Order: sequence, then structure tokens, then C-alpha cells
Amino acid sequence: MVKKPLVVAVSAACLNLSVIAAANAAGFIEDSKATLSLRNFYYNSDNRNEASYAARNPSKVEEWGQGFLLNYQSGFTQGTVGFGVDAIGMLGLRLDGSGHAGRATNSNQPGTMFPRETDNSSVDEFSSVGATAKMKISETELRYGTLMPKLPVVVFNDGRLLPQTYQGTQITSKDIKDVTLTAGQLERAKNRNSTDEDDLSIAGSNGAQSAALRRNSDHFRFVGADYKVTKDLTLQYYFGQLEDFYNQHFLGLTHAVKLGDGTFKTDLRYFNSKGDGNNKDADTQAALYGASGYFGGTRTRGEVDNRLYSGLFTYSIYGHTLGLGYQSTSGNSNFPYLNENGGASTYTITDIQINNFTRSGEDTWQARYSYDFGQLGVKGLTAGVIYQRGDNIRTSAGSDFMEWERDLTVSYVIPEGQLKGLGFTWRNAMLRTDLPAATQRDQDENRLIVSYTLPLL
Repeated sequence: MVKKPLVVAVSAACLNLSVIAAANAAGFIEDSKATLSLRNFYYNSDNRNEASYAARNPSKVEEWGQGFLLNYQSGFTQGTVGFGVDAIGMLGLRLDGSGHAGRATNSNQPGTMFPRETDNSSVDEFSSVGATAKMKISETELRYGTLMPKLPVVVFNDGRLLPQTYQGTQITSKDIKDVTLTAGQLERAKNRNSTDEDDLSIAGSNGAQSAALRRNSDHFRFVGADYKVTKDLTLQYYFGQLEDFYNQHFLGLTHAVKLGDGTFKTDLRYFNSKGDGNNKDADTQAALYGASGYFGGTRTRGEVDNRLYSGLFTYSIYGHTLGLGYQSTSGNSNFPYLNENGGASTYTITDIQINNFTRSGEDTWQARYSYDFGQLGVKGLTAGVIYQRGDNIRTSAGSDFMEWERDLTVSYVIPEGQLKGLGFTWRNAMLRTDLPAATQRDQDENRLIVSYTLPLL
């Protein structure tokens, strides 16, 4: 008679625990999402002038591949503290069969789109996986593992077959009304053309130098805030520090206002970058932890010292978007950013198809125009052109160099039907410069991209 109530109590407790566990897991499972993204990418770059420089960078680079990206994002378990996990799997297959790696023999640089074999040819395939653990309390989310940040002080690169990823920790909070707070630390990077995780670095100390002179860091710390003053006005402040290389402050303002039947947008950005740790030490700066830029005489590397400010103003009306921009850099070094020598992006208005126009002393004017042909009844078709010219570039070889680039993009995304979302893009770019060829060669470049994302969950 005594055992029966005990059995009932234990059974009831187990049932309650099962119900609670199922309820907590409901958000984890029911809010899960999974997609498979396919990207077919053809890349053709024709490097001109100074054939002698081809020992490091061949005159013709041509690669074609198929990329697969499986992206899984769970929901959060229910309760005060929610837990979840994300996972990403990537596979790149070479289709061209040419073996063109984009770099010649005796170069320590990676291929343009694929990792390289020991004989410098492209591999037939490469793949990687990543996982991210996440935790959420109210409107604050902590993520640890594989990250793809898109912040003013660090931007992941997605300009080839597969995207670049980082390893680290990031916390984002929206508990304060109209304010988003972000902080974190990155430790390693997996480049868009690699399966290896590398330490972090900048141009001047990365893999472009001989192995004996390469220097890296395993700590990039960042913190920032986005304040939405009104629905049309946002203010930003961010700070980034790559240990032993640089400290960087960023201020930003974006604003949109109705003007007639169109919308006028303002985008203002300011970066202030200074050396940190070994980069400031004269004994290690020039030969080891140096940044690229202009340091007088024949010095090609030195202390980070850069101020960059820019403004981009665009007006959109009836499918037309016209933009004018200006960017200026000052200081001895080039603009510093995370660069492991496998392809990098910057949060600058001048970071376009080939170059980012952020050299020491460079002043850049930009004009852009795009049109949405949906206004003419051709839904899904868009086209645009960007032209920019940079002057007053300073390098160890001298000053007052110039460069200009023209980019043309035509894109069509099927708007409806069974193939809805299937996209076709052609990107053509032309770069011309009077910089020494060992610094930058003239280039003509074409990219043909077919992309499609298939929802799985």
C-alpha cells in the first residue's frame, strides 16, 4: 500500500519532466531553418603590363567551379535562457579542368578560387564544416564558433565560390530600445579559397611576405553600438583592435529623406587607425609587424597611421538610382583591415570588384548609376555601373600615383514560377593605374555567376 503512491508520484514526475523537455525543445525544432545554396562561378582575369611580374601573378587567370553551401539554423529552447546551434557545410568543385590556380610557381600566395596542390595547380575539390553554439536571454544573444560578421570594423568576404568564415565569440544585445550593442573576439579565419584556419594579420605582415617575415595575431577584439535616432537616421560607433597591429575607431551616420517622388540617402563614415603593440615598436615594426604604405625613403612597411573619411549620397526615383561619393585617406600607412592574404573585404564605399582604393594619401571620387527594369515591366532585371578614380597615392616608390576602375553589373533573378529565385549575374570590371607593376597591374575581369537557394526546412 505504501509503494503505490510512490510509484504514482515518480511516474507523474517523469511525465512532467518529459512534457517540460518537449515544450522546451519545441522552439529549438519548430523554429529551425535549413537551406542549400548553389553557386556556379566562372572567373576570368586578364592581367596586363609588365610581363616580368608574371613570376608572381600570371597574365591570365581562368577558373570555373560549382559551390554548395548547406546552412542550418536551429531555433532556441524555451525558458528564460534559450539554447541553440547553427551549422554550415561547404563544398567547392572545380569544373574547368585547366588547373589554373591563379598564382605561378614559387609563389606563397593561394589560388584565386581554389586551394593549390604542391605543384601549384588547383585542387579538384575542397570542403569544410563549421558549427556555432548560441544562447539567448531576452533580446541578448551570445554566439560561439563559426561566425560571418558584417560590421564596420570587420567584414567577411563572399566574393568567390564559397564565403570566408571566422572562429570566435560575438554577443549582440537589443534590450535597449532603438540601440543595438555588439562585442566579441575573433581568433582564426578560414579564407574563401582554403580549408585551413589561419591566424589574423594585415597587408604588410601577411603571407605576401617571405615565411621568415610573416607575423600574425590570434586576437581581434571589437565593440560597437548602432543607435536608431529615428526611423530614418542611424548613428554608429565601433572600435576594433588587432592585437600587436592596430587600434581602429569608427563613426558612421546614415540618413534617408523623401525628396519629391524619390528618396535621398546620406552615408557618412570615418575611421581613425593607429598602431598597437609590436607594430608601434621600432625594433619589430619595419621588418616584422609592419603595415603597407608610405614611410619615406625605401621603407615599404611601418607603423599603422591612417585616417579615412567618406561620404556617399544617392537619390532613387522610378527605378533609377544615382550616386556620388568621395573618400580621402591621410597618414603614412594604407587603411588597415583583417587580411590573411586570401581575399578580404572592407567597410568602405570604394571597395568594389577589383580594388578598394584605400592606399596612403589616396583621394577618390566615385559616380554610380543603377536601374531596376521592373519599372518597364521586366521584373527581376537590374543593371548598374560604377566609376571611381583615386589620385595622390603615396608608396615607397614615390607619390602622386593614380588608379581608376569601372565596374558593370547586369543581374536577373527569375521572379516567379517553379524556378523562382534562380539568379544570373555578369560582372565586368576594368582597372587602370600608373602604380609600379610590382604594386598593382592593370586588369580586365569578368565574373559569371548562377545562383539558387533551395529551402529545406
